[in-house]
Amino acid sequence: MKSVWFLILTFLFFQASAQNIAKREFRAAWIATVSNIDFPSKPGLPSVSQQQEFIQRLDQLKYMGCNAVIVQIRPAADAFYPSTLEPWSRYLTGKQGQPPFPFYDPLMFMIEQTHLRNMEFHAWFNPFRALTDNKKNPNPPNHVTRTHPEWIVNYDGKALLNPGIPDARSYVQSVILDVVRRYDIDAVHLDDYFYPYRVAGMDFNDGAAFIRFGESFANRDDWRRNNVNQFVSSLSSAIKKEKPYVKFGISPFGVWRNQTKDPAGSPTRGGQTNYDDLYADIVLWMKQGWIDYCLPQLYWEHGHRLVAFDVLLPWWEMHSYDRHVYYGLGVYRMLGNPRAPWHNVNELMWQLRDVRNNTRNRGFSLYSASNFDKISSSITDSIHRFDQFIAFPPVMKWIDSIPPTAPVVKAIPSSQGTLLRWEQPTGFNPKGEIIRFAVYRFVNGEQIDLRRNDKIINLTTSREFLDVDANKFNKCSYVITALDRLWNESVPSNIVYTQIP
Repeated sequence: MKSVWFLILTFLFFQASAQNIAKREFRAAWIATVSNIDFPSKPGLPSVSQQQEFIQRLDQLKYMGCNAVIVQIRPAADAFYPSTLEPWSRYLTGKQGQPPFPFYDPLMFMIEQTHLRNMEFHAWFNPFRALTDNKKNPNPPNHVTRTHPEWIVNYDGKALLNPGIPDARSYVQSVILDVVRRYDIDAVHLDDYFYPYRVAGMDFNDGAAFIRFGESFANRDDWRRNNVNQFVSSLSSAIKKEKPYVKFGISPFGVWRNQTKDPAGSPTRGGQTNYDDLYADIVLWMKQGWIDYCLPQLYWEHGHRLVAFDVLLPWWEMHSYDRHVYYGLGVYRMLGNPRAPWHNVNELMWQLRDVRNNTRNRGFSLYSASNFDKISSSITDSIHRFDQFIAFPPVMKWIDSIPPTAPVVKAIPSSQGTLLRWEQPTGFNPKGEIIRFAVYRFVNGEQIDLRRNDKIINLTTSREFLDVDANKFNKCSYVITALDRLWNESVPSNIVYTQIP
């Protein structure tokens, strides 16, 4: 009986430890705008309604513990922001090229609201999709589909910019860099659509481009991969030249290559793969350091007969090459699904635990946000409990590893609680970065331990905080740390105490 209790207590200890030490964890959700999947709920809403919907979406994700959102701002060669390069998106306004009414800048609004909640804003671009329906072109005459029809390939009912044409790649890069320059985004995020998913019996008609630009390649597959490699490499360099702190992440299909094609591949039987079908050599991009994070879409369950989650996660961990790998989780699989394993929350929570306990740089993104409106609220509550403590995104030391200077704190007890105020040394922020402050509280003689994110009671950009719960404890010890925009954390401040006589 004693041994049983020992095992139970050991299990509970490690469960608590795993929860508490998840202080560094990327927690995100995708907010898709193409076809109004997640936002806005329908095209052409008044500006105030759009803003209210986005705020509600952010607050819901914040409740679930998210510290980042990945928002699709360019769904199909159009824009959710004022642009001289591409038209306003019809998914936003109801008509391609028509601005929102009353006028506002949706991207600026979304970034500001996201940062107010101490969340990162990852600007999601679909790089090469030009039309979702190639039989309908709602774009104005100055749109790229009309000014450069020679760049366009029609495939599977869609129109795509041809990655094999250097000028087309440069055009897409210029669109992305325009946003990097003008907006305070935290990351550029690309999805899995480089070359399109292969459709049996259909050919991607890039033969003329191959003849013109692929003369040094023996076959079209290698040329296509090189086209995407050049695009990713060039974009990476351009982003870092413009703003070195802006992260660059890509979310590929979940299988790089099957082991049957390449011994270095995963022991899977994926019907399509990044390398062989989408011409996206994501492993090379990590090896070369062209991207800061990879977010493979692992939308399958544990034990899947072809592409099991529990097979793919360790494979990606082994092929990260000192870059961060986070994991895309398919919440949409639970929508209206009466069958195991997606008929309840168990599979999703199992995947979240695997990401937390079995990965080097913890992180996940949920696809996609609006699914939480359509499934049981108990699922949202389960994620809230799992992510109830504040977590900071993992630090990317190759971008910046120098933390800010610690603040100097004073405590002012009162009948309403303890007011904490702090100052920073002169010149502590020479880059003019966003600086956040984490407030740690330890009660009744607890040891100061900054690994414990359950002791973080607030994350703020302000320089004061009122702890209204302070008088519930006999003694409180506080320290505050400063975090820069890349989440490097300072050493702790001086310790301040309050004690009830």
